[in-house]
Amino acid sequence: MSNSPAPVADKAPGLTIDGQIVTTSVVNRVINPATGEVFAEVPDAGVEHLEAAVDAARRAAPSWRGLGIAARQDIVRNVVELVRTNIDELAMLVTLEQGKPLAKAAGEIDSGLRGLGRYASTDIPVEIFRDNDDEYIEIHREPVGVVGAITAWNYPLLLALWKIGPALVTGNTIILKPSPLTPVATLRLGELLQQALPAGVLQILSGGDDLGRAMTAHPGINKITFTGSERAGKSIMSGAGPTLKRLTLELGGNDAGIVLDDVDVAAMADDLYWAALSNCGAVCAGLKRLYVPAHLASAIEEALAEVAKTIVVGNGLDEGVDMGPIQNRTQLEKVRGYVDDAVHRGADVYFRGEVPDGPGYFHPVTLVRGVDDTIPLVREEQFGPVLPILTYTDIDDAVERANNSDLGLGASVWSADEQRAVQVANRLEAGTAWVNQHPVLTSDVPFGGVKQSGLGVEQSIHGILEYTNFRVLRVKR
Repeated sequence: MSNSPAPVADKAPGLTIDGQIVTTSVVNRVINPATGEVFAEVPDAGVEHLEAAVDAARRAAPSWRGLGIAARQDIVRNVVELVRTNIDELAMLVTLEQGKPLAKAAGEIDSGLRGLGRYASTDIPVEIFRDNDDEYIEIHREPVGVVGAITAWNYPLLLALWKIGPALVTGNTIILKPSPLTPVATLRLGELLQQALPAGVLQILSGGDDLGRAMTAHPGINKITFTGSERAGKSIMSGAGPTLKRLTLELGGNDAGIVLDDVDVAAMADDLYWAALSNCGAVCAGLKRLYVPAHLASAIEEALAEVAKTIVVGNGLDEGVDMGPIQNRTQLEKVRGYVDDAVHRGADVYFRGEVPDGPGYFHPVTLVRGVDDTIPLVREEQFGPVLPILTYTDIDDAVERANNSDLGLGASVWSADEQRAVQVANRLEAGTAWVNQHPVLTSDVPFGGVKQSGLGVEQSIHGILEYTNFRVLRVKR
């Protein structure tokens, strides 16, 4: 049982529209997943709030664009310092609404701020395409206009900062909608950033699926950037069609990891464990299914179990906790269903960890063997602290099975032989193929999926340019 109290927000943050903090008569209740209790009530934005937000964003756009990139980057650097000054408060809110340990909540924010710092120092030069006696051609990158951003519940502030940074640097204004399950920290972020940003440059609206659909369809929004499930991504793609919005969609992943037969099992066990089960398994590009050589299966299974035995599951506010709860009851029941179905089909749950007593949405670390590729636990993205382990005897078979998915966000190969691992990794159908790591994301490297894992990329100059339109200046001489 947790010794931590169940904090209740003294004053829930409001919507941010045109530099003002706005409340609503209708509210949504936010649950602390470690206790199952309501800890905050936040505004539920309606159509009138979206209209006001779009109007503010469009009015602010010309002057924000006109500042020029150097001035905008100076402001984004100020944003970084402002958020860093308030990181303890924001991390507490992330832990209360998302469940992860407090140190990892702070780490999430720090990672987002490092990305913002990089965006604030990335140049977007005019490209001189041709300069001769006949013609002069320049290629410019211009802001798309108003960006609508929709984020998921697993990394509320990291995802928000990933989208706010490149949108602002490139001269766009932005309307951001966090998940209705984890809106509090993002709303508070919006309040804080009004100290650094001109009115109308950033609006934060909390609400449910109806608000997201309205954003997607709104003719005053020029681009949607979304992180979430492939089901929701397809809905956004359909809703954006009539207005031909620009889209960046970072969707689900069912990432495979392949362990080769030359590994040092003991040396790689810890990294392999966290590749799969970081953030309570709720990582879009986390390792979701593990293929191991049949003759090494027992050794790998035991090594992973030894790591799992050391993991403390509990309230993220408690000292010494390594993993918090699953963020919401619906997801908890979904993960339980995957495990129960696997057991019904003959799978062996060979390790099941401990969880605290009480009403929180805790699920034990669960390692499963004796499964095949056809069951839902393997075929679908479980997004929880469960890892199915599958065996192979032929590497070509392992690669074929790893690629047998409609999703293609990430994948990994684990080996003592780098050259051999790279050869296998280059055969995997994924946006990122890692070797001896998974998932490692940094703001200087593009990140995106293939197949049904999304459209476009985030991070790096490539991700920044997703927030721009291509414009050619062509001069006859």
